[in-house]
Amino acid sequence: MDLDVKGKNILITGGTGSFGNKCVETILKNGPPEKLIILSRDELKQHEMSQHFTDPCMRFFLGDVRDRDRLLRAMNGVDLVIHAAALKQVPFCEHNPFEAVKTNILGAVNVIDAAIDAGVDRVIAISTDKAVNPVNLYGATKLCAEKLFIQGNSYSGSGGTKFSCARYGNVVASRGSVIPLFQEQQKTGSISVTDKRMTRFWITLDQGVDFVLNCLSKMHGGDIFVPKIPSMNIMDLINAIAPDCSITTLGIRPGEKLHETLLSSDEARHSLEFPDMFVIQPEFNWWQIGDWSEGKPLPDLFTYSSDNNDIWLTIKQLQDMLANL
Repeated sequence: MDLDVKGKNILITGGTGSFGNKCVETILKNGPPEKLIILSRDELKQHEMSQHFTDPCMRFFLGDVRDRDRLLRAMNGVDLVIHAAALKQVPFCEHNPFEAVKTNILGAVNVIDAAIDAGVDRVIAISTDKAVNPVNLYGATKLCAEKLFIQGNSYSGSGGTKFSCARYGNVVASRGSVIPLFQEQQKTGSISVTDKRMTRFWITLDQGVDFVLNCLSKMHGGDIFVPKIPSMNIMDLINAIAPDCSITTLGIRPGEKLHETLLSSDEARHSLEFPDMFVIQPEFNWWQIGDWSEGKPLPDLFTYSSDNNDIWLTIKQLQDMLANL
């Protein structure tokens, strides 16, 4: 982790989730900050988390990103914000669209407004490959949230709060992902898959947290960071988890893609490549290229999608990842 947290006040929205727990563990391991504030709306999860993380720097705020006033109170004196709060289950967002908009879009507006008004230095929002050319409501809300955070820099102005995004793919074995589902189905001897041709990007929770924290230390405000991570075919994933199970094909669900994209050809025109990531630069006159000048421009019509990836996760590698969780 490149981020120097000593003497800093840090706020994590949605901090009681899988990402938040691992993020807190990583931050505390690298030297406790002055304050590490967890904002979420689930009192039971906050209680459980407070029993696990007992460092005196920890603070717990019950609140919702839909509540701007509560956010403003929570951000008082805060230097850095990691915005992880979201409704992210694709089927639930499809069936509860207004709720997804309230949390993922209006919540983003509240985070931006509160951060500017509270004088926060830097804010990084966690995004997803579903935000690229979205076909479901969840992806559409995250695309809108990305646009809000990037353009939020024009509200804060030069020398004000800086806003950036970190965009990555599926997190191995995170809550609600397909891996725990397959592990549960394995007990029945039958696995259901929507389409055997599907590919997805995969990243471990540790890698995701390290990526976000490193981006938080490097960001200029306006950048979208995309890590270079491996892809895996859904059938290889099943063979890694439940090789002896029968397979039932259900057909692609509403809002589901065969392959996911982390960087579109339109974005590639204003993106730079680095050994371990891509940086998407905003197309606004307030953008100053800064330290990204050493990046390599991408070829015309370049796309970074899960089916054209140069890096592929093997069955053995996934099995090793799951064994170490």
